[in-house]
Amino acid sequence: MSRAFVNEDNAAAQADQPVERQVSAQPNYVTPTGLAQLQARVADLQALRSQQAARGDLADKQRIADLERDLRYFKQRLQSAQIVAPTSSDQVRIGHWVTFVDEQDHEQRVQLVGEDQADAASGLINWGSPLGRALLGAKVGDEVIWKRPVGDLAIEVVTIDLQ
Repeated sequence: MSRAFVNEDNAAAQADQPVERQVSAQPNYVTPTGLAQLQARVADLQALRSQQAARGDLADKQRIADLERDLRYFKQRLQSAQIVAPTSSDQVRIGHWVTFVDEQDHEQRVQLVGEDQADAASGLINWGSPLGRALLGAKVGDEVIWKRPVGDLAIEVVTIDLQ
């Protein structure tokens, strides 16, 4: 098509629209802490959007579009949240802290959490990740296979704790 027939105003407006955030297909299981974090995130985004809107003509329209996109995403995550309160169990469940050792006796402690709460640097592991799936349902003394991109690793569950 010739550029003479392109509506440049519409093309520019479409280029400025943020790409929607992808919503995971896995169930949105959250711990009570994860639910509180989602609620706080929605409240923060609403406050930021209100601040931008209050600026009137001086508002950053791209920033508002980004905030509205994120707000749609987190509201949807909040609506689909299924709270899983950790309970005492002899099997690893969402919300449990798990200590495991690998083949070289390196010990690691992680908590299985929902996808939005996950933070590997803090030991918070998405239950749907390869490590989370390997640990889910395991008992103390069980050896499970952690299917990693760099190769499978046998790990043994040492402890399961609520806190």
